[in-house]
Amino acid sequence: MNLCIDQGNSRTKVALMTDEGKMINHFIYKSFSSAEVERLFELYPITDSIISSVVDIEAAVVNALHRHSQHFVLFDHNTPVPITNGYDTPHTLGQDRLAAAVGAKSLCPNENLLIIDAGSAITYDFVTDQGEYIGGNIAPGFKMRFTMLQRMTKKLPLVEVDENELIPLFGKNTRDAIAAGVIRGVAYEVKGYMRTLGEKVPHYKAFLTGGNAPYILNNVRTSRTEKRELKYEKHLVLIGLNNILVYNKK
Repeated sequence: MNLCIDQGNSRTKVALMTDEGKMINHFIYKSFSSAEVERLFELYPITDSIISSVVDIEAAVVNALHRHSQHFVLFDHNTPVPITNGYDTPHTLGQDRLAAAVGAKSLCPNENLLIIDAGSAITYDFVTDQGEYIGGNIAPGFKMRFTMLQRMTKKLPLVEVDENELIPLFGKNTRDAIAAGVIRGVAYEVKGYMRTLGEKVPHYKAFLTGGNAPYILNNVRTSRTEKRELKYEKHLVLIGLNNILVYNKK
């Protein structure tokens, strides 16, 4: 059994998976320490592990994983991956973005892929049907947009939106106007990327992942004539990390 850990800016996502890609269990932690590593190894027959992080990893966590694992991968820009990394500065590419690209490629190995990860920031990445990651873009996430509207103005309030809330086309009050401006702005941003990419690449698949993905899913309506489908995969980064771990073991 493999232990896959994706440490983000606000939370840590963990999955227990087989080499074949079957997910046995998954967890979300607000804080993740070596004590949690010890507990997981006590409760489950874990043999191998991988960790990816966009923040500094505690040395105690790395030591615990290394001590308990037969094969341990501390995922960074030097780690071999089963796709070609065509980024000009691979050492600056977020491991979560690369792992998501690997995860999408493992699910659709012969397709051009657009990967949209809606987390603290929203990233748009592209992988060719030949398995080459050629780059992507980074945009502010939902919380950033709401926060900066409040901070950069004198009278606008800080708005919070439920992920299942259907946003109106036009707000009839300031709260709804901000909610619609941010949520629909991102939704149209997503559709714009899909439309523009479709003009350049006739055939591709689009994957959506990240903690804020439901905001997009509930407010993006693709037409029936569109051939492309926005596929939601909640655990795309963890799927990618498991593939990277297996690739390195082999």
